[in-house]
Amino acid sequence: MITDATADLFLAAARFQSTLRLERVMEEQTTPGTHGLVLHWAARYDLLAWLLTRGRERDLRQAIIRLAELQQANDVLDIGCGTGTLAIAASSHVGKTGGVTGIDASPSMIARANQKAVKAGAPVTFHVAIAESLPFPDRRFDVVFSTLMLHHLPRKTRQQCAGEVKRVLKAGGRVVAVDFGRAKRRGWLAHFHRHGHVQVEDIVRLFVDAGLTPTRTGALGMNDLNFVVATASIPESVEPSPSA
Repeated sequence: MITDATADLFLAAARFQSTLRLERVMEEQTTPGTHGLVLHWAARYDLLAWLLTRGRERDLRQAIIRLAELQQANDVLDIGCGTGTLAIAASSHVGKTGGVTGIDASPSMIARANQKAVKAGAPVTFHVAIAESLPFPDRRFDVVFSTLMLHHLPRKTRQQCAGEVKRVLKAGGRVVAVDFGRAKRRGWLAHFHRHGHVQVEDIVRLFVDAGLTPTRTGALGMNDLNFVVATASIPESVEPSPSA
C-alpha cells in the first residue's frame, strides 16, 4: 500500500535526481577542456572522502601537511583541490605572510570550496583551472600538492601536469603527490577507486622525467595510499671569472 508519505518521499527523490542531472549538464557546459576525468558531484565528494579514509580524513590531511614541511610565508598550490579541505587546513600553517591557492576543473567543487573557506574564515584562493595548463607564472610556489588526482589523468596529460608542476615551483620547492597504488585488498571500498591507480615507481619516473628530484617515497598506511615527495633543483651558483 502506497501512503501519502511514501509518495511524497518518492517525488522528493525524483526531484533531487532531476536537479543533480540538471546541475551536471550545466557544469559540463562550463568545465574547461581537459583530457582528465572531472568529478561533478561536489555535494557527495566529502562523504566519499570520509568513506575512502574510513573516517580518517583529518589524519590523511595532517600526514600530507607533515610531508610538505610547510613553513611560515610559504606559497602553496593544491592541484585538483576538490572541495578545498586540504587547502583550508594548509592555510593555518603558512601564516599571514604565506598564501594557499587551490585549483580544480570542476566549477561545483570550486563553488563548494569557496563556501567552506568563507565558513572557516580561511584566506584561501580557489580557481577553476586544469592541471595540464596552470594559470600561474614560473617559479610561483614553494609547495605543490597533488592528492588523489594523478590517477584521473591519462599518461600524456599526467606528463603535462608534471611539467607544469616543475615550471611553477620555486628553486628548492617541493611537490607532495599522494595517490592510490594497486589495491592489495578486495572489498566494497575498492569499488570506489578501481577505475585507476598510480604505482609509486610511476610517479617517481614521472617527476624525474619532468626534471624534479624525488627525495622520499612510501606508504601512508591507509587504503593503499602511497606518497612521493620531490624537489625542484637549486641552480648552482656561477663563480665569477678571475680578472685577467
